Parts: sequence; C-alpha cells; structure tokens
Amino acid sequence: MKKCRSLDVVRDVARSLLITGVVLIVGCTAGANSSVASESGDAAVTLVAGATGGTRRALVQNLLAQGYEVRALVRDAAAAQQVLGGDVDYRVGDVRELETLRAAMTGVDFVISAIGASRTDPKNGPEAVDYGGVKNLVSAASDAGVQQFVLVSSIGATQEDHYLNKRFNNILMWKFKGEEVLRNSGLIYTVVRPGGLNNDPGNEEQLIFAQGDNSSGRIAREDVALICIKALQIPTARNKTFETFSSGQPGSNDWQALFGSLKPMLP
Repeated sequence: MKKCRSLDVVRDVARSLLITGVVLIVGCTAGANSSVASESGDAAVTLVAGATGGTRRALVQNLLAQGYEVRALVRDAAAAQQVLGGDVDYRVGDVRELETLRAAMTGVDFVISAIGASRTDPKNGPEAVDYGGVKNLVSAASDAGVQQFVLVSSIGATQEDHYLNKRFNNILMWKFKGEEVLRNSGLIYTVVRPGGLNNDPGNEEQLIFAQGDNSSGRIAREDVALICIKALQIPTARNKTFETFSSGQPGSNDWQALFGSLKPMLP
C-alpha cells in the first residue's frame, strides 16, 4: 500500500498562456477521507505538472483540501516553497528532460498537466514546453502505466490564424500538438481548454462546457483546478476534449451533467 503523510479577456488569455517556469507536483489521497482511489483500492497518487502561477496554486490548494498529499518536483525548491508552503514535499526536476520525470512518475495513478511556456526565455518557449514538455510527460506516464492524464490547454488551440500564434511563437499551435500527443498515446485522457483566466473566487458561478473551439469567455483559475480534479472522479470525463468558461451567472454546477454532455474524441 502507498504510504501518505497527513497533511480585459485578451490580456487574461495571454497571461494564462505565458507563465514562466515549470514545476511538477505529486500528490496522493490521505486515508478515509479520500475521494479517489487507485485500481488496487489504495490511496491514489496524482502528479500535477504546472507552470508557476495561480492555476498551479489553485490545484495544490484544492488537492490538499480534498485530502491529497502533495509532493512537488521543481526547478527551485526554495522558491516554490515560498509560494506553496510547507505542506508540500519538494523534489527537483524538469519537464523538458524526460529522464528527470521517470522517478517522479513511478507509482503514479493520475496526472494533471498545467504547464505553460515563457515569453522571455527561448529555452522555455512553446515548442519546448507546451509541446515537448507535454510529450515527455505523456511518455513517462505511458511507461508508468498511469490510469488517466488531464491536460490544461487553451481555448483557441485549433485556430492557426489566432493572433496569439503570430505574437507568441505559435503558442496555440504547439499546445494543439501537445494535445494530439496525448490523444494518440493510448492513455485515458481529459483535455481542458479554459478561456481567459482570472483570480475570481471559484465554485460560485455556473460554468459552460463547449466543444468545437468556436467559443470564448473567462474563468476563474480555481474553477479550472476544480474541473481537473473532478475529471479524475467522474467516468464520463474520460477521453473528452472541451472548452470551458463561466456563464457569469451565480449558482452551483452539476458536474455529472456537464461531463456527460460532452462527445468523446473531438479535437
């Protein structure tokens, strides 16, 4: 048994796509309060890969709140600890280097990737991170027998003529290539394409799930985190690709109905 210890819209879109730094986070549910279990019945281990920023913090905070223990594989452990605090176990690694991922992936049941490119460091550009980093994570996850991989991409990923591609080194095109690697990997997957990210409180507004990549909107980072975690818990989330944003209307969400409304295998 695995052992756990207690523990404006355009600007928003651009900011959410172009976050500097890469971090990997591994978590496992803790004991009787766990909401997700592995196929063996043991506490499920969830690896989260995410760029430095609000979405990652929201993922970590919500994983911890739901009883997951979190272990982070980071480039700078001291800097990451200043952001995430002492309830996380830090390990050093890099999504651009496949061999640094294998040990972190050992024993992992689920993966959530929210990695994103830097606009200032060419070594951390879209090709290297949004495509290469995802490719490496998928490869390591496949070799480790991971049960499900959740990828945070972006609205507009299929739109080659999108202005963000021209301004930011084809970032959306590279995100789409990363999605395709996952969809063709044989892994059970969920691809989440959020709209422009904001720091509004999560779980307060009704969300919209859409397909076809012809919609737009804004969404709280915390809601993106909640969607990713729900995708691990609801079977109808498997092998789905979809866009998501807030309706702007207050209210709760019927997660079963939202995921159940989606068609499978739609890029």
